[in-house]
Amino acid sequence: MSNIQHNTQVQRRLKTRHLSMIAIGGCIGTGLFMASGTAISSAGPGGALVAYAAIGLMVYFLMTSLGEMATYLPTSGSFSTYAARFVDPSLGFALGWNYWFNWVITVAADVVIAAVVVTYWEPMRFMAPWAWSLAFFSVIFLLNTLSVRAYGESEYWFALVKVVTVIVFLAVGVLTIFGILGGEYVGLTNMTMGDAPFLGGGFSGQFLTILGVFLIAGFSFQGTELIGITAGESEHPEESIPKAIKQVFWRILIFYILAILVIGLLIPYTSPQLLGADVNEIAKSPFTLVFERAGLAFAAAVMNAVILTSILSAGNSGMYASTRMLYAMAKNGLAYKQFSRTNEKGVPIFALFATAIIVLAIFLLQLASDKMYQYILAASGLTGFIAWLGIAISHYRFRRAYIAQGKDLKTLVYRAKWFPFGPLLALALCILVIIGQDTELVLKGSFDWDRVVITYMGLPVFLGFYFYHKLRYKTRKIPLEQVDLSQDAH
Repeated sequence: MSNIQHNTQVQRRLKTRHLSMIAIGGCIGTGLFMASGTAISSAGPGGALVAYAAIGLMVYFLMTSLGEMATYLPTSGSFSTYAARFVDPSLGFALGWNYWFNWVITVAADVVIAAVVVTYWEPMRFMAPWAWSLAFFSVIFLLNTLSVRAYGESEYWFALVKVVTVIVFLAVGVLTIFGILGGEYVGLTNMTMGDAPFLGGGFSGQFLTILGVFLIAGFSFQGTELIGITAGESEHPEESIPKAIKQVFWRILIFYILAILVIGLLIPYTSPQLLGADVNEIAKSPFTLVFERAGLAFAAAVMNAVILTSILSAGNSGMYASTRMLYAMAKNGLAYKQFSRTNEKGVPIFALFATAIIVLAIFLLQLASDKMYQYILAASGLTGFIAWLGIAISHYRFRRAYIAQGKDLKTLVYRAKWFPFGPLLALALCILVIIGQDTELVLKGSFDWDRVVITYMGLPVFLGFYFYHKLRYKTRKIPLEQVDLSQDAH
């Protein structure tokens, strides 16, 4: 029998620099480059700063929670494995399949969006958008067939492009603010305009509006949990994970807070140019607007290239994350055993092929029925927040079981600070953001049931996975004294 049939081990070949950049790359993307304009427009620069800072704090606690578990038990299954071992196997099953489902849909969406972005340049329109999508999908698939080191290296350079872009943007913004470059300095009055001091005009100071920006910020920060998935293939997880968490949190928070501050000081929050920016309108990106106001030619073309890099990076990470999650679930008995087999490079090749087939099927469905595709896309909308809930619950249970079984906390390689405040705050904020997914529905005072279904479809999908496993296997919450704290990933 071939080596593929025998081997079920991934290879620990990711370095600290890979882990740091993978987590940074997961957060810096279209959420910052495009959606930050909508956040500033709806809540004012001050409101956007408050929302991003609050969600940033929540993400910090989630990352430290994940870091404590990932250094103790580094596994590709991450929070799915932790939930199954520390809380309830049914919760682990639902989290794992839900997360896999989310990334599969994300990869399919990313290759569609990438085709739109690349055809911004007229010479690139020689191919139909669907052909570009298949070309990008092929590149992502091939990158994932190589060793994990190749994945780490490709993500390192993808993320570096984004980091350099943000640094250049901040430098240009500061030079513009101080009048060294061209452009208009709006000033601090932009932070205090309107009826709500600091937050900026009209409804902007109201709680529901800020909650709406919490949602934008939450989507922007999603991807940080990838650091837990990569722990299973890190060379020295006990060293690299704490270091990566510390570096990533401060860099991301500084990048986001400073970027929003620069935009707020240079572009009036009432500007219609900030509204509705997406990949079809690169010229509406706040980054493009600031570059253009500073007198930099070809700003839109440069940002288009950066956004294309971001989308391909997200697709690459999505294929990696979904493949590793399927592999880990197979090893834990939550998916078919076949998916736990790896090739000589340590790549879960069967899990990769299965994931790729489903990505292609969803892509073809999008071509056939846009309405059906929108429903599938909506079904994955809450997955990131549900995964974060799983991390908070799992860490709370892990720490309590660790103490209940008489273990000394000083023996933990990395210990999350402020327990239990951290995971409980993250849990509360996650629930708040999930409930407040569509603040416009509440603001309008009338319910659009079609919109409600699309907005909250992710919840019944997750609960469907959970209750299917619960009813089939009759699982129960694991008592603290019986929680498996052995340091093997099974």
